[in-house]
Amino acid sequence: MKVIVPLAGKGTRLLPLTRRVPKPLVRVAGRPVMDYVMDAVKPLDVDEIIVITGHLKNVVERYVVEHYDVKATFVEQKTLDGTAGAINLARPYVNGPVLIIFVDTLFEADLSLVKRVDADGIIWAKEVEDYQRFGVIVTDPQGYMQRIVEKPSTPVSRLANIGLQYVRDWKALFDGIAHVLTQPPGKGGEYYLTDAFQYMVDRGRRLFTAPVAGWYDCGKVDTLLETNRHLLDNGRARLPTGPCPRCTIVPPVYIEDGVQIHDATVGPNVSLEAGSHVTESTIANSILGRNVRVVRSAVRDSVIGDDQVIEDRTVQASVLDAGELAPAT
Repeated sequence: MKVIVPLAGKGTRLLPLTRRVPKPLVRVAGRPVMDYVMDAVKPLDVDEIIVITGHLKNVVERYVVEHYDVKATFVEQKTLDGTAGAINLARPYVNGPVLIIFVDTLFEADLSLVKRVDADGIIWAKEVEDYQRFGVIVTDPQGYMQRIVEKPSTPVSRLANIGLQYVRDWKALFDGIAHVLTQPPGKGGEYYLTDAFQYMVDRGRRLFTAPVAGWYDCGKVDTLLETNRHLLDNGRARLPTGPCPRCTIVPPVYIEDGVQIHDATVGPNVSLEAGSHVTESTIANSILGRNVRVVRSAVRDSVIGDDQVIEDRTVQASVLDAGELAPAT
């Protein structure tokens, strides 16, 4: 099976961090988001990933080649014309069923369904309250998609498309994308992959809507921190192994070797990476990168990039990277 991974977006809701770090390589609980996704697809015997690059493409390409033991093909999306435009770039490299994964979220999904469900494709979905933020799926009583509606104003459905799709009838998918690209673009001048799925259904293809046990957004500060908390609660927690004089550790936390902490309170829900130093400070519900120095300060509800210095100040509900501080959006 081939996997298409669109990575061209700029991750503007995590600025200034995403000027330097591509959104899928933002770390949560000590690992890039994309690592968790690639772990999830390992049981599927993936023989190639087709990576749609854009923002910081050289960083993405280098990371994929160095860290994943699978053939990778890179295609640059030079014009950010939406999800249909992104997937269309993979067309020359697809000759069979594909899995499409948008890697700004983590998911808990039964991917073995691709071998067991009799359908032309599968769209994984999660029931949500804030349905107006998402593309939502209307199904028939057997769970097959009838309609998919982008950001509805009325609750036609609460089943949100999470950005994880398997398409067995790949020819019908690309026919649908070709059709979408001949139509007027949608909001923001973009073409939506969901319209290609609607094209498939309207022409008799059967797309099964499968539930997920969990879906964790990594695209903005508050949800990234929620995802960090979930991972710490479910196996990623790591207590400091070195000396910690006059410190209080409030679990769950993820603290790497080589972190120096004294006269400080760290936790709960904190990730703190190697080389960092915390003294006379308090850190809670935050992600701090490598070689961060926090002195006589408080950090709460924030994401801090590598090599930052926080001294005699409070950082709250913000992103700090390369010396630039921005409020969370």
